[in-house]
Amino acid sequence: MLDALATLGDNARGVAVVDASVPLGELRALAARGVCGLRVNFVTPQSWGPTTTSMLERLAAKAAALGWHIQILASPEQLLGLHPILNSLPAPVVIDHLGRIGPDGLRSSAFATLGRLIESGNTWVKLSGAYMNSLEGGPAYGDTTAIGRALVRLAPDRLVWGSDWPHTTEPPGSVDDAALIDLLDTWCSDDPSARDRILVANPERLYGFRAAVPTA
Repeated sequence: MLDALATLGDNARGVAVVDASVPLGELRALAARGVCGLRVNFVTPQSWGPTTTSMLERLAAKAAALGWHIQILASPEQLLGLHPILNSLPAPVVIDHLGRIGPDGLRSSAFATLGRLIESGNTWVKLSGAYMNSLEGGPAYGDTTAIGRALVRLAPDRLVWGSDWPHTTEPPGSVDDAALIDLLDTWCSDDPSARDRILVANPERLYGFRAAVPTA
């Protein structure tokens, strides 16, 4: 990731995975190279074992000191348990992969919790990994339409998009990235202007990109 950031320069940002004991000085060095957030994974054990809420709170404090965000990967069930802690973290929170909420989850407690987190004003959602939550499958992933549209209606100014390339949870060659952009268009069909916010204005704010200056 750091090699890619060095190559792309100010056109790129990184989100790092680190142990909770990481020194703040090391994080400052990563910030100088384009890192702007930390990813915390509650779904898959890391090299140090399962992630704990104590680790999350320690990392969030360090992220806040640098003006970074915390990106959370959690199952819907874990999201329910994490709700009070996420609501109190000092750094902005980004819920990864649509909260891992499946096509039957629009009326679930997990989606209601996600909505409350968004309404608190400190939580974003990353529109990515639709195939993880789809029973229908690609290329259309049509059963994710209700969740995607609901999120666009709920918080068009606090959504960002990601392809989740190289799609490590899926069989090689099975995901068409162009189809994922088409899926975003479907999610934004009730509010076409939301697409530009999700792809341009929102990441400018969250990741600290400079806004493009219109050319004559």
